[in-house]
Amino acid sequence: MKAEVFLPEDYYPAEDEPFMNDRQIEYFRRKLNAWKQELLAESRDTIEGLQDNTRNIPDIADRASEETDRALELRTRDRQRKLVAKIDSALRRIDEGEYGYCEKTGDPISLKRLDARPIATMTLEAQERHERREKVHRDD
Repeated sequence: MKAEVFLPEDYYPAEDEPFMNDRQIEYFRRKLNAWKQELLAESRDTIEGLQDNTRNIPDIADRASEETDRALELRTRDRQRKLVAKIDSALRRIDEGEYGYCEKTGDPISLKRLDARPIATMTLEAQERHERREKVHRDD
């Protein structure tokens, strides 16, 4: 088990330090864990809200509106469930020492990209190539 890395409150990964050093790894681990906890808390709130709001609404328009709201909420939670799986995958990559490197090219993913999207698995260039290729095949 590794010793805990000291991370100042105002720490932000910098390009002039070694890529994916202990402080950067700890920064992204904390960022991913905080994001995951936030999503899980929102899911718990949704479940509680849906359980509390199970009532019989006599007006058909009001009932339809509530059902639409519920469906939208459940779709949002499903997206967030998938996002939690991606966060778990990123945390696994941290543990395995693969985090921050493109799964296609092996090149480092920019710190700005990782900060904006900590679950990124490809460099911006590799992601763009992937999306272009996907679009070409989708149009067939």
